[in-house]
Amino acid sequence: MAHYAFLNKDNIVTEVIVGIDETETIEGLSPEVWYGNFRKQTCKRTSYNGTIRANYAGVGYKYDPDFDVFIAPQPFPSWKLNYTTYQWEAPVARPTDIEGYAWKWSEPNKEWISVLLA
Repeated sequence: MAHYAFLNKDNIVTEVIVGIDETETIEGLSPEVWYGNFRKQTCKRTSYNGTIRANYAGVGYKYDPDFDVFIAPQPFPSWKLNYTTYQWEAPVARPTDIEGYAWKWSEPNKEWISVLLA
């Protein structure tokens, strides 16, 4: 069993499905090719552990064909993409955890705010 992402013309993921194992073929074609032909969309394999194409694809993610990776939507305008990990990073490092609190990003202030957990 493997997971496959379907892309629109802008390389945005529109759906992720569970399909046959990537080592199998359908009518002599790889699953990516067969599923893509069947749906008339580009199809790319994805994996939960990120060993294939950097990140597990989700609806709204973008496929970057130059790097052959899936990239999550940018969470905030100030965040920059790390081209080593393909993860978005805040302009300020997240503080270390404090028991009983979580951290929330404040885009207007460009800072992390502690939030008391109930």
